[in-house]
Amino acid sequence: MTEQVVYAYAVARDSPELAEALSGLEGVARSPVHLVRGGQGGELVAAVSPVDAADFGEVPLRRHLEDLTWLEAVARAHHGVIEALTERTTVLPLRLATVYLDDDRVHAMLDRRGDVFADRLARLAAHVEWGVKLYVEPPAEEPPSAVPASDDAGPGRSYLRRRRAERHARDDVYRTARSAAESVAEAARRYAVEHARHRVQQGELARGPGENVTNDAYLVPLERGEEFRAEVRRAVEGMSGIRVEVTGPWAPYSFAAPVETHDEGREGAPAPGEPPDAPGGVPGERPAHRGTQRAAP
Repeated sequence: MTEQVVYAYAVARDSPELAEALSGLEGVARSPVHLVRGGQGGELVAAVSPVDAADFGEVPLRRHLEDLTWLEAVARAHHGVIEALTERTTVLPLRLATVYLDDDRVHAMLDRRGDVFADRLARLAAHVEWGVKLYVEPPAEEPPSAVPASDDAGPGRSYLRRRRAERHARDDVYRTARSAAESVAEAARRYAVEHARHRVQQGELARGPGENVTNDAYLVPLERGEEFRAEVRRAVEGMSGIRVEVTGPWAPYSFAAPVETHDEGREGAPAPGEPPDAPGGVPGERPAHRGTQRAAP
């Protein structure tokens, strides 16, 4: 028989609706999801599912985290379970690839961290997360042939003039980007109760045109989400070379309390951290911020 471990998705307050929400739901590796109860009085639950130790044991997991295709599939399944729970209640998403040896260890974690989870769930009730990314699109550099030399300047002087003009144009765009970031932050603060700043997305994690210059998350009251979105978008209207991307609402990935301290668990390799809000996206950074963890035996 294949050895199995337990993959944990999120923590929530127990209610009859949660079991119904998870009925028939498949999580990571198409494994059925169930609830483990714990905390004082058993008022908390963790959504978990059994997975093969051959893929999610400490050593193979570290290897898999280098494979973005594998990681994306896990991230989407992880997010799907959290979204199913979020439709019914407030949840604390756990880090991507949080793995325990068995249900008893999950139960013990809920008992040990129950007060922290209960306080955070109360804080997050009726709030959702919105992601805000700001992109700058610098002007394209023209090839040398596109800028003819002037009558009184040789090729070398014309080249230097062209390069200075390009540098000044880029500087202007980045100054506009700083102004846009300030305007977006000011607009967001009118609605958000908490703010998390994440690393900008680069390389394979970057999506769409332009350079990502800010990557933030905001915790916003549920009923004010559309106002938040509209106000943030208005903050950059008329700014040339600037694009803002607002995504959500999400479960509060960026605002969940840590699951374990360093003396209780072992940190694995960090995963990229945000909700998978578009093809190719994976949770894990927001996620800042969120690394991957395997619970200690």
